[in-house]
Amino acid sequence: MSHKTSRRHFLKTTAVTGAGFLVCAGNAPQVARASALQSVAVAGIGVGGKGSGDIQQAGFYGKVVAVCDVDKRTLESKQKTFKDAKGFTDFRQLFADMGDKIDACTISTTDHMHTVITAQAMKLGKHVYTQKPLTRTIAEARYLGELAKKTGLCTQMGNQGSVEDTLRRSAAELRAGIIGEVKEVHVWTNRPIWPQGPDRAMTMERFIAEKKKLSPDTADDEIADKKKAVAAALDNVDWKLWIGTAPYREYWPGLYHSFAWRGWWDFGTGALGDMACHLVNMVFKGCDLRNPTSVVAKTSGHDFNSFPQTSVCEFAIPANSWRGPVRFVWYDSKQTPAPELAAKYGFGKFSEGGGSLVIGDKGAMYGGTSRAEGGKVLEAPKNLDYVIAPIDEQKRGGDARHKFEWFNAIWQNKPSLCWSDFIHQAGPLTETILLGNLATWAAPKAGEWGEKVEWDAANLKVTNLDKLKTPGVATLVKPKYANGYEQLP
Repeated sequence: MSHKTSRRHFLKTTAVTGAGFLVCAGNAPQVARASALQSVAVAGIGVGGKGSGDIQQAGFYGKVVAVCDVDKRTLESKQKTFKDAKGFTDFRQLFADMGDKIDACTISTTDHMHTVITAQAMKLGKHVYTQKPLTRTIAEARYLGELAKKTGLCTQMGNQGSVEDTLRRSAAELRAGIIGEVKEVHVWTNRPIWPQGPDRAMTMERFIAEKKKLSPDTADDEIADKKKAVAAALDNVDWKLWIGTAPYREYWPGLYHSFAWRGWWDFGTGALGDMACHLVNMVFKGCDLRNPTSVVAKTSGHDFNSFPQTSVCEFAIPANSWRGPVRFVWYDSKQTPAPELAAKYGFGKFSEGGGSLVIGDKGAMYGGTSRAEGGKVLEAPKNLDYVIAPIDEQKRGGDARHKFEWFNAIWQNKPSLCWSDFIHQAGPLTETILLGNLATWAAPKAGEWGEKVEWDAANLKVTNLDKLKTPGVATLVKPKYANGYEQLP
């Protein structure tokens, strides 16, 4: 019996015979025991920032045996927490050395590296918890969903609000018709909270030219200091590994690593990718916002290198077997739907921090908790059918509860127990969201609606590609990996 087979058999049998885990059926919360802490061997890939919490929480329920990060200081810090875990800077070396010793991975890297790491883990038979957005491009999301279906592994995307009881109830209420047939969906965020906008790229050549022009008297000292700062940073960060599948560019302090990468097309997915997996999650489940047929955007302008500072995207969602077509609008940078909509349904003022508004022919739902029609509160349907996430003995919530749901699926060998599994939720949700970035790309001129992108979701094709004047749209559907990484099939 192979090691992979024997470990999966062991996990399945211990879940049934030894651990006694309870998975919640229906909508009554139950406490599940988390006592077999050594049964799942976990590797954390990308363990700084959000990844730090991800592997920490995975350590509540499994044994952390390996950690990986291209930032050596981050790696050293995490190894002090998990003293028995082996450390790696290259995920490929981790899999080569530890592939037969791990069962599951948390993957919390930059967006552009999610797919290659997650896919390799799954091909090796590892369960995966991958941060949101699942991928940087649409074809990658479809690929990981298909891989999850093929392998039968337990998968979860890191939109941790999924485990909240209110979110699951609200999705069920929408399905049950609390506001009637859904007509419009509006979702908004205060992101980006990192720099975005055109002409932000910096190189040493550009820096030198600017300093010599603007401050010639101090230029030499400033240039020398900057070179020292870059060299010191590169002693700590393996820049080639950080670049990964993206085209090479120079490292520059503060522009990319460790947080501002979200605002660059090569590495991130902008405000839409960062927050829509959270804010659209409930509405996507409740209204089935999959397979848009077109999307168009208006932005503050961009240079095809950095995302625009602001954008609005409008999606056309087709009718399905149980509802008609839906107009879905996304807003970022503290933009909100028209205030008149809040007044019409009796919701007061929309929060600039972010939210969702779903409008039906009988009323509206705001933020998943307020349901009204002209100030009259709508009565919740009775006997709703939805599943509450399991809760551990410590009654940990949020991110930890989301990991616990994933571990419960692993322990019981039931991938369907994960709300944000790649097949049914995370993959299709990410596909819809990232289509908005195609429209954002096709709207580079400030203050103007860009070109409408017509979409064939079944075949992952822009049907009007030959008519679009904007170059490069196809690479946001299916990317070409640089630096020798294996291409998508």
